[in-house]
Amino acid sequence: MAISVLPPTWRQIQKNNFTKWAELANFLELNDEQTAKILKKCRFPLNLPYRLATKIEKSTLNDPILKQFLPLTAEELENTSFTNDPVGEKKALCSPKLLHKYHGRVLLVTTSSCAMHCRYCFRRHFDYEVERKVFTPELDKIRNDSTVKEVILSGGDPLSLSNDALRSLISQIGDIPHVTKLRFHTRFPIGIPERIDSEFVDIIANSRLKVWFVIHSNHPRELGQDLFNSLNQLQKEGVVILNQSVLLAGVNDDIETLRQLCETLVDEGIVPYYLHQLDRVAGASHFEVPVEEGKKLLEQLKRLLPGYAVPRYVKEIAGEPYKVEV
Repeated sequence: MAISVLPPTWRQIQKNNFTKWAELANFLELNDEQTAKILKKCRFPLNLPYRLATKIEKSTLNDPILKQFLPLTAEELENTSFTNDPVGEKKALCSPKLLHKYHGRVLLVTTSSCAMHCRYCFRRHFDYEVERKVFTPELDKIRNDSTVKEVILSGGDPLSLSNDALRSLISQIGDIPHVTKLRFHTRFPIGIPERIDSEFVDIIANSRLKVWFVIHSNHPRELGQDLFNSLNQLQKEGVVILNQSVLLAGVNDDIETLRQLCETLVDEGIVPYYLHQLDRVAGASHFEVPVEEGKKLLEQLKRLLPGYAVPRYVKEIAGEPYKVEV
């Protein structure tokens, strides 16, 4: 009698993340000279899904995926223009877990946990305080403000929450009459596509809210059919999927990489939504691409791609009521 073996759950897969630099260095066959450039101890530690690690070229630090996740000594370079709160989120907090920066929408910081730690993350210094699964003060504020039409789930990464926690939270948001839209900001599926499991899809399908999914991919090699198959389950339920990228030196600051990324996305029905100028967060100055170079890249993209395949090149400026086009 054949024994059926169930595939691993996304939680089990997440346990295979690389969180120790020595194990990753060994996996990537890095030499002593290369490992000497690794930042061995830092407040924002290494966290890299196995799926992405397998896409990294071995025996080099000059890989566009690796650069996004490996802590390097370059993070210790001091630059007074780079701060712990580059987009002014502290001033936008109306509770420890709720940000209200833009008219008609609020952002709920659901968790500090992520599937991966991007070295340029603008919340790498965010004070997440105590983790909790109950958001009563935040939901009360949303309930009492009829101008709020959309709730954005962010973090960390909202897909780090269990399906049970998400089901409860989405149900409570759905019970607020004036809220009509729910948006996920997530990078989780890029590292672990299996997170979009049938139970999660059912939660989305059974919500009255119009759901938007904003994924985050910076390089075409992060993509793949396994990812698209997972996202397609949501697309079948009417979920609109957008992608946002950050312009990063040595990662995607060349026209061929951006062209391929945008074309691959639109071929799968995913809209290239934003290309962000780097938020000037402390520890990430080595990723910055000059704005003039970014503008030239966007002009080239416009010549090569149809309008729907060209992202908006934007910058977030603290205190402004919307993303500013560069």
